[in-house]
Amino acid sequence: MLTRILLAGACLFATMVAIKDGRVLRTAGITARCTVVQRNTEGSELAACRSGKLEGRPDLRRRGCLDAGTLGRYQYWRCPAVQATH
Repeated sequence: MLTRILLAGACLFATMVAIKDGRVLRTAGITARCTVVQRNTEGSELAACRSGKLEGRPDLRRRGCLDAGTLGRYQYWRCPAVQATH
């Protein structure tokens, strides 16, 4: 009996960790996700974002990105080079 309780607790804990990580939700299409589709030589990137079932497309303007348009299910963003901090 105690073994079943511990096994159920371990399964519940593993599920909570997987959901908290977010990869499971993005892979299932529940939350939005972005993928870098092009990197330029100066470090800027072109990202393709797809909306999730529970939320719309992400807004990358807070990262300094500019909307580059929408094609099909994807919205494209041009993002500046990331500055390294030391």
